[in-house]
Amino acid sequence: MKATELYQLFEHQVAEYHKTDNIDAPCGNPYKENTFEALLWEKSWVDTVQWHLEDLVRPDDVDPVYALQLKRRIDRSNQHRTNLVEQIDDHYMALYSHVAPMPDARINTETPAWAIDRLSILALKIYHFQIEARRGDADHQAKCQAKLDTLLQQRADLTLAIDQLLDDLAAGRRIMKLYRQMKMYNDPSLNPSLYKK
Repeated sequence: MKATELYQLFEHQVAEYHKTDNIDAPCGNPYKENTFEALLWEKSWVDTVQWHLEDLVRPDDVDPVYALQLKRRIDRSNQHRTNLVEQIDDHYMALYSHVAPMPDARINTETPAWAIDRLSILALKIYHFQIEARRGDADHQAKCQAKLDTLLQQRADLTLAIDQLLDDLAAGRRIMKLYRQMKMYNDPSLNPSLYKK
Protein backbone atom coordinates (compact mmCIF):
# COMPACT_ATOMS: atom_id res chain seq x y z
CA MET A 1 0.00 0.00 0.00
CA LYS A 2 1.15 3.52 -0.76
CA ALA A 3 1.15 5.97 2.13
CA THR A 4 -1.78 7.90 0.68
CA GLU A 5 -3.81 4.66 0.77
CA LEU A 6 -2.76 4.12 4.38
CA TYR A 7 -3.88 7.65 5.21
CA GLN A 8 -7.22 7.17 3.44
CA LEU A 9 -7.85 4.05 5.52
CA PHE A 10 -7.07 5.98 8.73
CA GLU A 11 -9.20 8.92 7.61
CA HIS A 12 -12.11 6.56 6.91
CA GLN A 13 -11.77 4.91 10.30
CA VAL A 14 -11.70 8.27 12.12
CA ALA A 15 -14.86 9.36 10.30
CA GLU A 16 -16.57 6.06 11.13
CA TYR A 17 -15.68 6.37 14.83
CA HIS A 18 -17.16 9.87 14.98
CA LYS A 19 -20.53 8.66 13.73
CA THR A 20 -21.11 7.48 17.31
CA ASP A 21 -18.20 9.21 19.11
CA ASN A 22 -18.39 6.47 21.74
CA ILE A 23 -15.25 5.08 23.40
CA ASP A 24 -17.09 1.83 24.13
CA ALA A 25 -18.40 1.27 20.61
CA PRO A 26 -17.14 -1.85 18.82
CA CYS A 27 -14.27 -1.44 16.38
CA GLY A 28 -16.50 -2.23 13.39
CA ASN A 29 -13.58 -3.40 11.30
CA PRO A 30 -14.82 -3.74 7.69
CA TYR A 31 -11.82 -5.75 6.52
CA LYS A 32 -11.39 -9.50 6.42
CA GLU A 33 -9.88 -10.90 9.61
CA ASN A 34 -6.09 -11.39 9.65
CA THR A 35 -5.48 -9.08 6.70
CA PHE A 36 -3.02 -6.19 6.75
CA GLU A 37 -5.89 -3.75 6.20
CA ALA A 38 -7.75 -5.16 9.22
CA LEU A 39 -4.61 -4.66 11.31
CA LEU A 40 -4.29 -1.05 10.14
CA TRP A 41 -7.97 -0.35 10.87
CA GLU A 42 -7.66 -1.77 14.39
CA LYS A 43 -4.52 0.31 14.98
CA SER A 44 -6.32 3.47 13.89
CA TRP A 45 -9.36 2.58 16.02
CA VAL A 46 -7.17 2.12 19.11
CA ASP A 47 -5.56 5.51 18.44
CA THR A 48 -8.94 7.18 18.03
CA VAL A 49 -10.42 5.69 21.20
CA GLN A 50 -7.28 6.58 23.14
CA TRP A 51 -7.42 10.16 21.85
CA HIS A 52 -10.89 10.48 23.35
CA LEU A 53 -9.99 8.67 26.58
CA GLU A 54 -7.23 11.21 27.11
CA ASP A 55 -9.72 14.04 26.52
CA LEU A 56 -11.97 12.61 29.25
CA VAL A 57 -9.19 12.65 31.86
CA ARG A 58 -8.08 16.27 31.18
CA PRO A 59 -10.77 18.42 32.89
CA ASP A 60 -9.73 19.75 36.31
CA ASP A 61 -13.04 18.67 37.85
CA VAL A 62 -12.93 15.03 36.68
CA ASP A 63 -13.78 12.60 39.46
CA PRO A 64 -10.47 11.15 40.78
CA VAL A 65 -11.78 7.58 40.87
CA TYR A 66 -13.01 7.88 37.30
CA ALA A 67 -9.72 9.50 36.27
CA LEU A 68 -7.79 6.56 37.72
CA GLN A 69 -10.01 4.11 35.83
CA LEU A 70 -9.34 6.09 32.65
CA LYS A 71 -5.60 6.10 33.35
CA ARG A 72 -5.59 2.33 33.72
CA ARG A 73 -7.53 1.98 30.47
CA ILE A 74 -5.11 4.35 28.71
CA ASP A 75 -2.17 2.25 29.94
CA ARG A 76 -3.77 -0.92 28.54
CA SER A 77 -4.53 0.91 25.32
CA ASN A 78 -0.91 2.07 25.01
CA GLN A 79 0.29 -1.50 25.37
CA HIS A 80 -2.23 -2.71 22.79
CA ARG A 81 -1.19 0.11 20.43
CA THR A 82 2.48 -0.86 20.77
CA ASN A 83 1.64 -4.50 20.08
CA LEU A 84 -0.25 -3.53 16.93
CA VAL A 85 2.63 -1.35 15.70
CA GLU A 86 4.98 -4.28 16.17
CA GLN A 87 2.61 -6.51 14.18
CA ILE A 88 2.67 -3.95 11.36
CA ASP A 89 6.46 -4.08 11.43
CA ASP A 90 6.30 -7.88 11.36
CA HIS A 91 4.33 -7.53 8.13
CA TYR A 92 7.01 -5.34 6.57
CA MET A 93 9.82 -7.51 7.90
CA ALA A 94 8.26 -10.52 6.18
CA LEU A 95 7.56 -8.52 3.02
CA TYR A 96 11.21 -7.50 2.66
CA SER A 97 12.81 -10.65 4.08
CA HIS A 98 13.96 -11.73 0.60
CA VAL A 99 15.73 -8.42 -0.11
CA ALA A 100 19.52 -8.49 0.11
CA PRO A 101 20.77 -5.15 1.44
CA MET A 102 23.22 -3.28 -0.74
CA PRO A 103 26.77 -2.94 0.67
CA ASP A 104 26.16 0.74 1.41
CA ALA A 105 22.60 0.27 2.73
CA ARG A 106 21.73 2.51 5.65
CA ILE A 107 19.64 1.91 8.75
CA ASN A 108 16.63 4.15 9.21
CA THR A 109 15.97 5.88 12.53
CA GLU A 110 12.47 4.41 12.74
CA THR A 111 10.71 1.41 11.32
CA PRO A 112 7.90 1.68 8.77
CA ALA A 113 5.28 0.94 11.42
CA TRP A 114 6.37 3.76 13.73
CA ALA A 115 6.19 6.18 10.78
CA ILE A 116 2.75 4.76 9.97
CA ASP A 117 1.82 5.23 13.65
CA ARG A 118 2.57 8.95 13.24
CA LEU A 119 0.41 9.01 10.10
CA SER A 120 -2.51 7.50 12.04
CA ILE A 121 -2.20 10.16 14.75
CA LEU A 122 -1.91 12.83 12.07
CA ALA A 123 -5.27 11.72 10.63
CA LEU A 124 -6.82 12.38 14.05
CA LYS A 125 -5.19 15.80 14.38
CA ILE A 126 -6.34 16.84 10.92
CA TYR A 127 -9.90 15.64 11.59
CA HIS A 128 -10.14 17.67 14.80
CA PHE A 129 -8.42 20.78 13.44
CA GLN A 130 -10.79 20.78 10.47
CA ILE A 131 -13.64 21.05 12.98
CA GLU A 132 -11.88 23.74 14.99
CA ALA A 133 -11.09 25.78 11.88
CA ARG A 134 -14.86 26.13 11.32
CA ARG A 135 -15.81 26.77 14.97
CA GLY A 136 -15.79 29.88 17.13
CA ASP A 137 -14.85 33.42 16.28
CA ALA A 138 -12.74 34.55 13.35
CA ASP A 139 -9.53 34.74 15.41
CA HIS A 140 -9.96 31.14 16.66
CA GLN A 141 -10.73 29.96 13.14
CA ALA A 142 -7.68 31.72 11.68
CA LYS A 143 -5.33 30.24 14.31
CA CYS A 144 -6.74 26.77 13.79
CA GLN A 145 -6.59 27.09 10.00
CA ALA A 146 -2.90 28.02 10.23
CA LYS A 147 -2.27 24.92 12.35
CA LEU A 148 -4.34 22.83 9.97
CA ASP A 149 -2.27 24.10 7.03
CA THR A 150 0.88 22.96 8.86
CA LEU A 151 -0.66 19.55 9.54
CA LEU A 152 -1.57 19.17 5.88
CA GLN A 153 2.02 19.95 4.92
CA GLN A 154 3.19 17.39 7.49
CA ARG A 155 0.86 14.85 5.87
CA ALA A 156 2.36 15.53 2.44
CA ASP A 157 5.89 15.23 3.82
CA LEU A 158 5.19 12.14 5.92
CA THR A 159 3.41 10.24 3.15
CA LEU A 160 6.33 11.00 0.83
CA ALA A 161 8.87 9.92 3.47
CA ILE A 162 6.99 6.65 4.14
CA ASP A 163 6.84 5.86 0.42
CA GLN A 164 10.54 6.62 0.07
CA LEU A 165 11.38 4.41 3.05
CA LEU A 166 9.34 1.49 1.69
CA ASP A 167 10.89 1.93 -1.77
CA ASP A 168 14.38 1.97 -0.23
CA LEU A 169 13.65 -1.16 1.81
CA ALA A 170 12.31 -2.97 -1.25
CA ALA A 171 15.42 -2.01 -3.24
CA GLY A 172 17.89 -2.86 -0.46
CA ARG A 173 19.03 0.75 -0.04
CA ARG A 174 17.97 0.66 3.62
CA ILE A 175 18.11 -2.08 6.23
CA MET A 176 15.11 -2.82 8.40
CA LYS A 177 15.85 -3.83 11.97
CA LEU A 178 13.26 -4.49 14.63
CA TYR A 179 13.88 -3.27 18.13
CA ARG A 180 10.85 -4.07 20.25
CA GLN A 181 9.61 -1.36 22.59
CA MET A 182 10.11 -3.49 25.70
CA LYS A 183 7.64 -1.53 27.80
CA MET A 184 8.10 -2.02 31.52
CA TYR A 185 5.20 -0.15 33.08
CA ASN A 186 2.58 -2.87 32.54
CA ASP A 187 4.82 -5.84 33.32
CA PRO A 188 4.58 -7.03 36.95
CA SER A 189 7.94 -8.79 36.61
CA LEU A 190 9.78 -5.62 35.49
CA ASN A 191 8.07 -2.63 37.13
CA PRO A 192 9.28 -2.15 40.75
CA SER A 193 5.98 -0.49 41.68
CA LEU A 194 4.25 -3.74 40.79
CA TYR A 195 6.68 -6.46 41.84
CA LYS A 196 7.50 -4.94 45.25
CA LYS A 197 3.90 -5.35 46.41
